[in-house]
Amino acid sequence: MIKQKATLLLADGTVFHGSLIGNPGTNGGEICFNTGMTGYQEIYTDPSYTGQVIVTTTSHIGNYGVHNEEVESDHPTIGGIVVNSFSEIYSRLDGHGSLQDYLVKYKITGIADIDTRKLVRHIRSQGAMNAIISSEYDGDLEGLQAELDKLPDMNGLELSSKVCTQEPYFYGDENAAIKVACLDFGIKKNILRNLASRGVYCKVFPAKTKLAEMEAWSPNAYFLSNGPGDPAVMEYAVDTVKDILETGKPLFGICLGHQLLAESVGISTYKMHHGHRGINHPIKNLTSGKSEITSQNHGFNIVREDSENHPDVEITHVHLNDNTVAGIRLKNKPAFSVQYHPESSPGPHDSRYLFDDFISLINQN
Repeated sequence: MIKQKATLLLADGTVFHGSLIGNPGTNGGEICFNTGMTGYQEIYTDPSYTGQVIVTTTSHIGNYGVHNEEVESDHPTIGGIVVNSFSEIYSRLDGHGSLQDYLVKYKITGIADIDTRKLVRHIRSQGAMNAIISSEYDGDLEGLQAELDKLPDMNGLELSSKVCTQEPYFYGDENAAIKVACLDFGIKKNILRNLASRGVYCKVFPAKTKLAEMEAWSPNAYFLSNGPGDPAVMEYAVDTVKDILETGKPLFGICLGHQLLAESVGISTYKMHHGHRGINHPIKNLTSGKSEITSQNHGFNIVREDSENHPDVEITHVHLNDNTVAGIRLKNKPAFSVQYHPESSPGPHDSRYLFDDFISLINQN
C-alpha cells in the first residue's frame, strides 16, 4: 500500500517528513513526549493532553489496537500524534478495533515513519513548543507555517472549562457512607474508580461550579482533578478552592488540582521547560522516606521557593530527577495534593496509598 505523505513542522522551523496516520488533514498544538512503553490509548484519552501533539517514544504503536474500556474520558481531545513505527493491524484477541480506525473516527491527524528519538532529543534541548501535522501542505512550508502561527500558546491558556462535564453526574454507590464532591477540570475515569472502590459516592461538578452548589449536596470532602492548561489563569478555580478550604472539610488534589491548591494559598506556578510525561518517574515521600515509581503528565509546576517559605505548607514529595515539588500538605487545613497520578498503574501501584490517606482524613474529620 502506498502511504500518503505528511509533514511535521515545529515552531522553531524544524521539519520532519513522514507518512500520514489517522485522519487526513491539518492539526496541531504544543508538542510533548511520553516515555511510557504501553498505554497509548490511556494517554490519548487523558483530558490533560487536550490541544497537545503527543510523541510516543515507544518504537511500535498500534500493535495491540484499542479496547473500549481502556479510556480515561469519553473521547480523545489531543492535537495529533507522532510515532516511529505504526501498525494498522493488531493482534490482541479482545481488541475492539484498530488504532487507525480510532484516530479516523475522532478526526485526529498523525505522522509516522520519522526519527522520534531525534525529535525527543530536540524537544528536551529546545523545550516544549507548538507544532503542526499536515497531509495537505506537501512542500508548502509557508502555507503550513501560516497555519502553525494560528495556534494558541499553552502559556496563559485556559482549557478546563472546555473539556470538563457540562452537567453534574454521579459515580459509585449512592448508599456509600462517604460523599465526595469532585471538581472536574478534566478528570480521568480511573480516579473515580479508585474513589468508588474505597466506599465513596462521587458527584462530579463542572469546573466553574461555585461552592454553594456543591455544599447543597452536603459532601464530606472535596476532590480537585487533573486537567489541561495554565493554572495561573484559572482565577475562577482558585477562588473556589479558597472557599472550599474555609469549610474545613478534607481536600485532595491531583496534578492540576495540586497546582490550584498551591495557587489558592499564594504559591506561584510556572511553565516547565518540557514537562514530565511518562510512567517511570521516581518520587520520594519525605514523610515515609520511601520512593515511588509514578505516572506523570504535566507541563506546569509549583514554585519550590514559595513552597519552602510558606509557613502553612509542608513539602511532602519531591521528584528525584530534578528535585521539583511533587506533593504538599497544608499544616492548618485538612488538605493535601500531589503532582503525579496515583490512580495510574506504571507496574506496581506504589502511590495508591494516597487514596487511602484521603479516606482516613475524611474519617478523622
